Amino acid sequence: MTYGSALRRDVQSDSITPLIGVFDMFSASLSAQHYGGMFVSGFGFAASYYGLPDIGFIAWPDMVNFVQRLRLAFPQQHLLVDIDDGYVDPEVACHVVENLERIGASGVILEDQKRPRRCGHVDGKQILPLEEYLEKLNLVLETRKDLVVVARTDATEESEILRRAEALAQTDADVLLVDGVRSVEWISKVRAVIGDKPLLFNQIAGGKSPRLSLTELEDLGVNVAIYSTPCLFAAHTAIDNALLELRANDGRLPEVSEGDVGVAASIDLLERNISRHHPKLDRRDVTVAG
Repeated sequence: MTYGSALRRDVQSDSITPLIGVFDMFSASLSAQHYGGMFVSGFGFAASYYGLPDIGFIAWPDMVNFVQRLRLAFPQQHLLVDIDDGYVDPEVACHVVENLERIGASGVILEDQKRPRRCGHVDGKQILPLEEYLEKLNLVLETRKDLVVVARTDATEESEILRRAEALAQTDADVLLVDGVRSVEWISKVRAVIGDKPLLFNQIAGGKSPRLSLTELEDLGVNVAIYSTPCLFAAHTAIDNALLELRANDGRLPEVSEGDVGVAASIDLLERNISRHHPKLDRRDVTVAG
């Protein structure tokens, strides 16, 4: 089973599939201890790799290289990759998708925004004409062999959300995402117009969408839940607090007690990523950790 097939199997199962947003190799190392799948978040990668907001700064070779490092370290994880608008041009989108599939990505999310793009949970988003997005999406679908493709709309006007959701459900995309959906009622409305097409819900702290449990989402007919930034925001808080404490204590490090993270715990975590410590898997027989 390929990586795409493994993710597709879980998406089509009876239970919801959670994917945790990671922003670098260290956050991915921690995520892999708790969940069987990762979302390679554009928000997190732009913040980590460039120190910039997620408004279009990502260069596609940087993202491909990051995913390649992830796959080597985490051969059993789902890797769903945010490729924004496919880096503008349809030919570039197809080239990126082919590269990602060859290095072992499980799937991609392709949005219908036009530049300058925005995070899906902020104001000021602009979208491509539907026909232009569908042309790009269909080219990507023709290019992929088994990669899961999530069609994403960033429409905000209510009738346009439903029009696009219905249109995207008619394509060969595997999953549909309406980003920034604002209420439980609107999740139900989208679910009603897309038929049996699997539905993805994106949760981000402080974003526009409601805070819902996996059980609640599953009851609403959601098949996949991605969490874009829990690792990034937790790191922001923890690092800030650690440095405030260090400054308050005149530069004296805190004592490492049982259960705390020090040199040994950190090295132990990272050693698990060395290739020779991985189970020997045939790429055609992927088993994703739960």
